[in-house]
Amino acid sequence: MGVFTYENEITSTISPTRVFKGFLLDADNIVPKVAPQAIKHVEILEGDGGPGTIKKVTFGEGSKFKYVKHRVDLIDHDNLTYGHSLIEGDVLLGKIEKISHVSKVVPTPDGGSIIKATSTHYTIGDAVVDEEHVKEGKEKAFGLFKLIECYLHANPDAYN
Repeated sequence: MGVFTYENEITSTISPTRVFKGFLLDADNIVPKVAPQAIKHVEILEGDGGPGTIKKVTFGEGSKFKYVKHRVDLIDHDNLTYGHSLIEGDVLLGKIEKISHVSKVVPTPDGGSIIKATSTHYTIGDAVVDEEHVKEGKEKAFGLFKLIECYLHANPDAYN
């Protein structure tokens, strides 16, 4: 098994608490509203939403993938940290066992925030992670984040 780790940062003018709640904790509800072409719906298969919960994400018409299952690994409200792993689905391309993500939201001096994300790909056998696949995933995550950021700006009372 190969292990490949990538880091990414996204800066926002939204406060850390609102980013944590809207983008990390409640993205399952916001994304189908703001980007139904990306994600059609999310359903909980087991659990209560906390660590150990398994969710099935069904992608929208605009995606080349059908679905992915992910497991919630960590929710730390005090440190604004959220972790989950993609554990099944065509997005893993048949050569990745799982992809684990950990995101931490930190404040900026101007009242905004930075999401610091680490993604670790665990490959099957000696498979190699395609850099284009990683780049595409980062771009899609950034695009979804910007849509959620617009939603939060348009709804200033949401997720306070």
